[in-house]
Parts: sequence; C-alpha cells; structure tokens
Amino acid sequence: MPPVDIDATVIANARLSRDYSVLSLAAPEVGRRTRPGQFVMVKPAGVTDPLLRRPFSVFEVLRNAAGDVTGVSILNKRAGRSTKKLYELEVGDVVSCLGPLGVPFKPVGPPVEAWMVAGGVGLAPFATLAESLAAAKAPTTLFYGARTAEELFYLDFFEKLGIKLVLTTEDGGRGVKGRVTGPLEAALKGVGPAGAMVYACGPEPMLEAVAKLAARYNQRCEVSVERVMGCGLGGCYSCVLPVKPTFAKATVGGHGDGHANLVRSCISGPVFDGAELVWE
Repeated sequence: MPPVDIDATVIANARLSRDYSVLSLAAPEVGRRTRPGQFVMVKPAGVTDPLLRRPFSVFEVLRNAAGDVTGVSILNKRAGRSTKKLYELEVGDVVSCLGPLGVPFKPVGPPVEAWMVAGGVGLAPFATLAESLAAAKAPTTLFYGARTAEELFYLDFFEKLGIKLVLTTEDGGRGVKGRVTGPLEAALKGVGPAGAMVYACGPEPMLEAVAKLAARYNQRCEVSVERVMGCGLGGCYSCVLPVKPTFAKATVGGHGDGHANLVRSCISGPVFDGAELVWE
C-alpha cells in the first residue's frame, strides 16, 4: 500500500530513561499499512530547524481494546536537535508523519527458527516483527545487546510473546558481558537441522559482523540498515550504500561501475539480504 503524509497527534511520550522515549502517534492510516521493518519520516509540525524529517523504524502498531489500529509508535534516542525535540513532545502536540516506507522483513514460520539481533536502538523494528513471528508460531529468540542494563528496554513485551531472550551488556550489568555477536555465534554453532533466519538491526559494524557470521554458518540473514535519509522517497540520494552488482540490477535505482553498485536504502531497503551488501 502507498505511504500517507499526515499530521499525527501525540497520544503518549513515555520516557524510558534520560535519553530514550517511546513516542506514540495517532496515525491509524500509517499503522494499517505498516509491515515489520518499515519506517516513517517524522518531525514536529511547524519546526524549521532542522528542516528535514528524520527516519524511524515503526516500533509498535497501536491498537485499542477492540483490536482496531489506532496509530504507531517510534523508539527515540535523544542524540541531536531532532531527537531532542521529539523527546520533549507532550500529549496533544502534532508531528508530521510520512509512511510507512521501505522494504519490510520477510517473516519465517516453523520449523525454521527466527533469531532477532538488536544492538541498542536497533531494537526498534523488532516489536512488530516479533508479533508477526509469534502469530506464525515460529520459535523465536531475541539477542539483545546494550551498553548497560538500564538501556535494555521492553523485555516484558517480548517475554509475553513467548520469545526467548539472550541479553548482553558491555559493562556486564546484566546477561553476558560483551557484544551480542558472542552468544549469536555460539548459537549458530549448534543451530538445528531446520536452520535459522537471522534478522539484525543496529550499528553497521554490528550488522557486518552478524551478516558474516550467518554466512559462515550457512544461515540466511536480513539486516535493517540505519542510514541518514533526507527524504525517504529516493529523491535525494543521501542514503546510498554499496551492494553486489547482481543485487543492484534487481533493485530500483541501482547503478555503479560493475564492481560495487549503489542503491538507495530508503527504497531498496532498509531491509537487505546481508549477503548482498558490500561492507565498507
């Protein structure tokens, strides 16, 4: 379904910490169209500094008690001017919202296992994916890494869906001390005969490591890249990334010199086959 461009009213802004919040928007038109892994372009209405909207994965598709879609939420980390303004919004404020945009994940079903790998704010696309996987009864594990235990969010949400949690923190405050790729590799060494589909979102060095681990153990992998986007519609070419030539030929707007081809992640992604990217 095509995206919609609306002014969405803030219905909640839950501050999870000093830097993280979940901003909920009354945007049923966006929510009804959203598939796991897609994103929206948002900014507070009327704001001209910064001028452009920013991309955020749809975190949740919101529903009322009757099950009707009422809107969407985004997971925001206060890191610059745009995210600071979003963090400070209150109920009743208005946000310009364009979406949903981009290529979604491809959810698997049993007996294939689903392994979601999130680094920090890379948790964002996995709430909707987790719901889809739970509905399909796919055995699912979330490998979730953060700097500290205080930056591990929404654990109850995933546990209620029956998803196994494997947690890591850089300071050892909870779960395994170290990076999330450590437990992932250990699990890949013992993957069952049906195999696993690995989904990843987070910093690009983490995505590269996850994609290469999945390839080493002959498992499929989809990664959601986090690139700066000016428009979200493919017009500004601010979000290009290199892919293998065979993949570029099959996508919209691929071009290059025959060695590393460039595609726009807003329309050819943000979800890509990890084996098709040329990691820089």
